Amino acid sequence: MSTEEEIADLKRQLAEVKDAMRAAQPKPKPSREEEERATAEWRDKMHQAAERRANSWTPPSVHQYFADGVTAADCADLRQQAHRPTGRPGMIPEQPTSGGSPRPTAGDGTGWIDPVPVGVAGGTRTQELIERMTNAALPHGPEWGKGKK
Repeated sequence: MSTEEEIADLKRQLAEVKDAMRAAQPKPKPSREEEERATAEWRDKMHQAAERRANSWTPPSVHQYFADGVTAADCADLRQQAHRPTGRPGMIPEQPTSGGSPRPTAGDGTGWIDPVPVGVAGGTRTQELIERMTNAALPHGPEWGKGKK
């Protein structure tokens, strides 16, 4: 190989190395405005995707119902419901509040109240029936807890 060929070969190799180094260099960091624009575009894209998913949750018939608005029949129904008797309000107690309570409350002066036993309202027999029904309904069956010792 002649000297000229060697020089041409070395120049070609040098050009290849320079190209590889340019490709390996990190790209310059984008400016703050470019980052904010890219972030805003990404948020918008994610928001649109979420809106598309949410729109698929509501059937078209419901969209049409809402688009139709309140009809005269709806107004008449609301008027009828507003004037119907409601019966006795639920928050008013059955008995008059005057008189003493059978059980002392925390406000009777001492700050303490007598302990109340914890149990099933119907007594022991009711508790047994509840346990039997529960054991029969569960997958382990009524023999659960009666393992071999």
